[in-house]
Amino acid sequence: MEKKFCRESRVVKTSLVLPNDTNNHGTLFGGRLMSYIDDVASISAMRHCRQRVVTASVDTVNFLYPIHRTDSVCLESYVTWTGHTSMEVFVKVITEDLFTGERKIAATAFSTFVALDENFHPVPVPEVVPESPEEIKLHETAPERLIERKQKRAKSKELADFLTMKKPWE
Repeated sequence: MEKKFCRESRVVKTSLVLPNDTNNHGTLFGGRLMSYIDDVASISAMRHCRQRVVTASVDTVNFLYPIHRTDSVCLESYVTWTGHTSMEVFVKVITEDLFTGERKIAATAFSTFVALDENFHPVPVPEVVPESPEEIKLHETAPERLIERKQKRAKSKELADFLTMKKPWE
């Protein structure tokens, strides 16, 4: 399987923040932003493997600055690392005040997707090759995030198993 560059999976989506997208503080709903993030990340994953994908985890969404009703919001995503059938996708959210031109990174996110065949079974994905300093940094630090992801998943499974056990008093 041929390797692919991070840039081959890059997705950019820019939207106006409209009144319907905002909460009572006049800022973008966090849930709306999370939907945008999953949307662009899934497209990046599909571009990388050219298969259907499923979201396996949303590791982190860090809300750094509010995104106001008069702003635009630009999401950039790309595959940063791959396992055998899984892909880590990074999403950078940039807000721009359309009146002043001031831009800043308002949020970042990491998600994991698994590639699926037509029978919805996991399939291998191409290795990813970073080029830019940002891509290289994210690629080099991916193994740390993988360890954290596996630990969190194990703890979540343990909690889910506990919560679904029949209690002696029931």
